[in-house]
Amino acid sequence: MSVSQKASDREENGRRKRAAARLKAGVQHPELLLAAKAALAVGIAWSIAPYLPGVANDYPYYAPLGALVSMAPTLMGSVKNGLQTVAGLAIGVLLAGTVILLSEPNVFTISLVVGIGFLISGSRRITTAREFVPVTALFVLIVGGPNADSYSIGYLVQVCLGISVGLAVNLLILPPLRQDAAAAELSRFRTTLARHLREISEALTESWPPEHEVWATRGDMLSRTASEVRAAVMHADESRKGNPRALIHRRDLLAAYDDVAALETVSFHVRNLTDVLAGAVWGDPLPVEVPAELRPSLGAAIRSVARILDEWDSGTGVLAPPRDEAEAGLKSLRAELERQRHSGAETISAASAIDMDLRRILVALRPSVERDAEDIPTPAP
Repeated sequence: MSVSQKASDREENGRRKRAAARLKAGVQHPELLLAAKAALAVGIAWSIAPYLPGVANDYPYYAPLGALVSMAPTLMGSVKNGLQTVAGLAIGVLLAGTVILLSEPNVFTISLVVGIGFLISGSRRITTAREFVPVTALFVLIVGGPNADSYSIGYLVQVCLGISVGLAVNLLILPPLRQDAAAAELSRFRTTLARHLREISEALTESWPPEHEVWATRGDMLSRTASEVRAAVMHADESRKGNPRALIHRRDLLAAYDDVAALETVSFHVRNLTDVLAGAVWGDPLPVEVPAELRPSLGAAIRSVARILDEWDSGTGVLAPPRDEAEAGLKSLRAELERQRHSGAETISAASAIDMDLRRILVALRPSVERDAEDIPTPAP
């Protein structure tokens, strides 16, 4: 099999894997699944609530509320929501109880308690159920009224019932595990960076100034993508905590965090060299010069770095050839810069800055690429 055929097969294999990941993510529909589980939990809580004994039996409508607030995209998120909701309810009840013990509920005391509740709910310790502190205090004073004690007990018990139902549903019915979603986001980031670099290399080989300029406007998009990918990996990490499915579907998220850090560094240097080339073409944000003699070498070096990202994303593990090609491309670029040095520092400064960005990209990628490579050459003694 020829080298070109092997490369074509690897590219096709990468496309199939990305398509399969997208199809799997689409079929699972995390938001749809969460909505269905929330609806089921609310229904179960409402069905069970009337069977609770004592004063709780008078307030069955609070059980569905507890089920609803306990639902979250991850199992640990559900636990956190539930615990913070109970804490918010308890604080609200205590605030209302203090008013009842010390004075009669009136416009002043109710307003004061709600204000204090808002201050407490602003604490960093309460993040997901902060509105329950002032709302519970208000409900106990106004709705509970003369029966504030029984109302408080019924309210707390029913909400706790609903939270328990919500946690059980989220645990027993496909507890969310977002590792595949994180892998898909990492793949999207690699693909985006590789495409961006290819477009820049094509711009360098076009008639000058280049006709295509979309690549020069993607700086903010690359920054947003980096933030989204890191958030996806963190979400995947949280989804594993306490999740029984994580024991079956194991994945090294430490490697994913390393990959995010590497790609964030790559993105930073890609934005740098994009700004330099934009300045060479349009004089903005900083007017610089890229001599015509250096553009072919720059384009080839940038294209070879893009190929590393493409091959890494393909998942074939055959990364040594593109890595060697990129290093050879940068060596050729450095030699061309040396030949042009007689033209003056002002002439080659922009190309030198791009060369440095490309070298730093290779340094950032090296640990992840070598980890995933099938054939890592033995270092020379």
